[in-house]
Amino acid sequence: MANRKNPIPILPPRYHVTIENLQPVVNGGLYPIKAIPGETIEVTADIFRDGHEECEALLLHREVGKKTWNKSPMVFVNNDSWQGQFIPEKTGQYEFTVEARTAGKTLSASFEEPLLYEPFGRLRVDPSLVQFSSWYVMWARSQGTDPTRSATFADMQRRLVEVKELGFDVLYLPPIHPIGRTNRKGANNSLKAKPGEPGSPYAIGNETGGHKAVDPELGTLQECRDFFKHCRKMGFTIALDYALNCSPDHPYVKSHPDWFYREKDGTIKFAENPPKKYEDIYPLNFFCKDREKQWLELKSIIEFWVDMGVTIFRVDNPHTKPFGFWEWMIADIKSQNPDVVFLSEAFTRPKLMRRLAKIGFDMSYTYFTWRTESGELREYLEELTAGPSREYMKPLFFPTTPDILPRQLQNAPPAMFKIRYALASTLIGAGGIYNSYELCEGTPYPGKEEFNFSEKYQYKVWDWDRPGNIKPFIRALNEIRREHSSLHFFRNLRFHDCSNPHLLVYSKRHQQNLLLFIVNLDAHHTQSGFVHLNLAEMGLESENIFGLYDLMTHESYVWSGASNYVELNPHKEVLHIFKIEKF
Repeated sequence: MANRKNPIPILPPRYHVTIENLQPVVNGGLYPIKAIPGETIEVTADIFRDGHEECEALLLHREVGKKTWNKSPMVFVNNDSWQGQFIPEKTGQYEFTVEARTAGKTLSASFEEPLLYEPFGRLRVDPSLVQFSSWYVMWARSQGTDPTRSATFADMQRRLVEVKELGFDVLYLPPIHPIGRTNRKGANNSLKAKPGEPGSPYAIGNETGGHKAVDPELGTLQECRDFFKHCRKMGFTIALDYALNCSPDHPYVKSHPDWFYREKDGTIKFAENPPKKYEDIYPLNFFCKDREKQWLELKSIIEFWVDMGVTIFRVDNPHTKPFGFWEWMIADIKSQNPDVVFLSEAFTRPKLMRRLAKIGFDMSYTYFTWRTESGELREYLEELTAGPSREYMKPLFFPTTPDILPRQLQNAPPAMFKIRYALASTLIGAGGIYNSYELCEGTPYPGKEEFNFSEKYQYKVWDWDRPGNIKPFIRALNEIRREHSSLHFFRNLRFHDCSNPHLLVYSKRHQQNLLLFIVNLDAHHTQSGFVHLNLAEMGLESENIFGLYDLMTHESYVWSGASNYVELNPHKEVLHIFKIEKF
């Protein structure tokens, strides 16, 4: 007797074919994977049908908004897994999916319609610099020669020649806006500035303007525009801090007092990022009654500086602001300016950092600064380059920042500064230094991971040629980075074993460019041991003998088989960078 409560379904002609597990996707396709122009996107899916007939499949991809799909064949791999690829050529938003049917069955012959997988996968293609770039953090007011006053845009421009010669291509400027006077911080972050002390540039805003103005001590807005123009002419991409901090003197406080949090006594609440307190700035209330006007105004700050020539924004503490604001604002900016890049400066919990990357940030600060031993470096780098976040999170490595002087670099010898920059510049594609790193500046504030007498709170003049600097080393590394394509990527990192844990061994390969790195993590002692290479990972499984040319020392070697002896004296060289040549 027929079961009327569960009637036989009416099946579409394509019912035989099943498509599952489209990859790569983020959160089931809710957020896009990320790539750069010219990067190959590998797409996989599980495709099968009932019965014994075989399937055939196509990979479909297009720019968002286009009606026509670009199609390319997919190939069977194994266990009902299929694979295809496409290469996006420019920045923007894309979508992709898979189409499948029974092999050889056309619509007219079998009445079998092709099955289209939904929801579509999403892809955002960002500028190439998110994957490969060399950053120099220039503290604006410290580029001059007079310790009693701020440097100017003219002083900053004079320093560009040396920065370029060192091999950097991104010039990152912490805030260059007017600095508040109320509760201005003094030297070493003291609660009250002395007469003549400039305060922290992160306390933005005074009677001369806010986020759309420049500190009059640096120069005029037109002089800033001219400086940016000169930077671009020299080949620099400009990065600027986007710090949504308002000093008590910021114009917003007077014109929009309802944009801020209030204490019980009615006074405006100052900022905190535990355990740190910032008495010289007020945090914005992103869910005030005037939220729409506030969010549009904050977005207009980005638009203002894009018009000035800035294309990268290093966002200060984004994890302390609403995710919804970033998701809306970044998407809106990129819809009109896909080449604008947002860097997340969030040293916070891993899941928060990954969430910020998912919702729109192009690049992310990382925990590299605190990873020092071979085991933890290997574990963390494998997470970044081979874990799920590799599809959407692009890391940026800095050994130090204006706020952070890690323990391993405090009063450290030049060899340790070399080691840390060698790692930052070769493990992944994007890395950089904070100005004075090249001078091996490592004097700490007692008991803290901070610089003593930091230029964050005072005028400072540097001798850019002072004895003990490592500028030739940095210049050589950056030149090697530019010339070798395997260093332009971060997912191609492969680690190898070594009998000595003080030696970190890894390789990077792109097409015919194969490099092997051996870094002595001990800045004080010679370390030696046997390196055990995974020859298959390096494409050398059929090679019994191969040549090595050290790009740092220009010496040549011949190795036989997978295991070979190495020795590194940090007082001479902290690393080998071997270019591998097959015989």
